[in-house]
Amino acid sequence: MAQAHAAQGTDKYYIPHGSKWPAVGAITLFTTMLGVASVLNGWDVGAWIAYLGLAGVAYMFFGWFGTVIDENQRGLFNAGVDRSFRMGMMWFIFSEVMFFGAFFGALFYARQLSVPWLGGEGSKFLTNLFIWKDYEAGWPTNGPASVGGAFEVIPAFGLPALNTAILLSSGVTITIAHHALKAGNRGVLKIFLALTFILGFLFVGLQATEYMHAYHELNLKLGTGVYGSTFFMLTGFHGLHVTIGAIMLLVIWLRVLKGHFTPTHHFAFEGVAWYWHFVDVVWLGLFIFVYWL
Repeated sequence: MAQAHAAQGTDKYYIPHGSKWPAVGAITLFTTMLGVASVLNGWDVGAWIAYLGLAGVAYMFFGWFGTVIDENQRGLFNAGVDRSFRMGMMWFIFSEVMFFGAFFGALFYARQLSVPWLGGEGSKFLTNLFIWKDYEAGWPTNGPASVGGAFEVIPAFGLPALNTAILLSSGVTITIAHHALKAGNRGVLKIFLALTFILGFLFVGLQATEYMHAYHELNLKLGTGVYGSTFFMLTGFHGLHVTIGAIMLLVIWLRVLKGHFTPTHHFAFEGVAWYWHFVDVVWLGLFIFVYWL
């Protein structure tokens, strides 16, 4: 069913009705974090609390987004609301830039400053003799005296290079789908949007395979010194973002199948496309600075 867009005047802003979803979100997020904290502190019941919280978060997402979609389909949103959605998505992506910037900063600090300093480079106090004797600066490192044990790194031009090609290809397919939507070609839109989330899920599956290989055959783990911790924090959080993005693309595809979006009114599609291109750019940084260099 096509959208209606003329129910609100352009000089008015839609004020949403009273909603339970903010309260549900606050309660379920608190429950999730309480469960995670309990697990970290060794409480047996912690995992169940975390699962309960995550189930509540999923319920909140389905309900809240369903409400917003219904309001949009009933024509309650005007150009002012559309602008606010765009601003909100821009600030959200900016916050994600800062999020990954912190982890990249930790990687660069460890690699360019901390490790050389511990090896005695540029230090008047010969830190390699007094803090960790015979420590040799090098990257990748698992810490002094082989704290994390012997390990091997994942070659860049193997599975990571394949995943790079997959993710960059998904950036092309979503761009083609976007142009098809603006041109009113819904057949091409459906095909290339489906290809995009399929490539996204394929990326996640291959990354899971890479993780199992790293843990069981290369002894590369989260506790393998500063290299292991930065590697898994950066690639793991990126993989989580790809998973979330692929789920969002799947939802948008299902909406397309139901006839949602028009060539001039399709911000939900655009917002997810922005997010997906951001994920692509982050991966390029990961491939270059974590796997390659």
